[in-house]
Amino acid sequence: MKQVSTLFLKIAVIFIGIPVLALCIFLLPQIANEAIGQAANGAQLGYIVLGILIVMYIATIPFYFALYQTLKLLSYIDKNQAFSDLSVKSLKIIKNCAITISGLYVVVLPLVYVVAEWDDAPGLLLIGMVIMGASMIIAVFAAVLQRLLQVAINIKSENDLTV
Repeated sequence: MKQVSTLFLKIAVIFIGIPVLALCIFLLPQIANEAIGQAANGAQLGYIVLGILIVMYIATIPFYFALYQTLKLLSYIDKNQAFSDLSVKSLKIIKNCAITISGLYVVVLPLVYVVAEWDDAPGLLLIGMVIMGASMIIAVFAAVLQRLLQVAINIKSENDLTV
């Protein structure tokens, strides 16, 4: 039963990564071409949009690295190594990736504000804030799990030594 639930979670992690990959391959290059066209016409907004897109592409690196660490964590659970230092390390990496993503979006949020004001589209700012907030929530959750897992490992090692 345990491997079925971890298999389901592994499939869910893969399905989380597919839309982001599709966005990076299909939608963002179209937006970049339009921004380059605006920048060639002398519009400063084109350069701002290109800056936002560069940060979005950079943010996908820690995103996929965190997904990879999640798959590793699930494989540790399958191998009955859930209470190990490897799991704590994976959670720490996931936490750091989430903090990095959130930090990147904090840096780019003023640029998103400029684009939202120019296009009169406040939804853009909301999307950036949701991504930033979700990343911070994941970072806090991973930090709590990391701490709880470390405490459980310490208790387990103390119990192994007393027996």
